[in-house]
Amino acid sequence: MLVELRQAGSEALLDRLELDDPPHPGRWLECKGKSFLVMQRHHRYTLRSGRYQIASVALFVKPQKRPTDARPWRHGWVIGDPECRFNARSPLLRCAVWPEGPCEQCSHRE
Repeated sequence: MLVELRQAGSEALLDRLELDDPPHPGRWLECKGKSFLVMQRHHRYTLRSGRYQIASVALFVKPQKRPTDARPWRHGWVIGDPECRFNARSPLLRCAVWPEGPCEQCSHRE
C-alpha cells in the first residue's frame, strides 16, 4: 500500500513508501535511518467497480527519536513505567510529576 509521510502541522511531504501494514497513531516508524512518531493517520479512497477501496494512507508524523525507556503497552507505546500512578501512559509525555525522567530515580514512583 502506498504510504505518504507528511510533517505534522505543515503537511509537507517528507517521503512516499510502500508498507504492508502502516502504523497507527502513537507508534514510532523507522524509515531510511530516521525515526518518526505517528501523530495522525488519514485514509484515501478510490471508487472501483461501484465500491470504495483504500488507495493510500497519509501518516502525519513528527521527527522524533524513540526514547530508550519507551515500551509497548496495551494500545500502543508509553514512556516510562506504565504501572506508576503518575504515568501519563502516552508516547508523548512521561508523567506529570517528573516529565524528564527517568522513572527509576523518581521519589514519587508508586
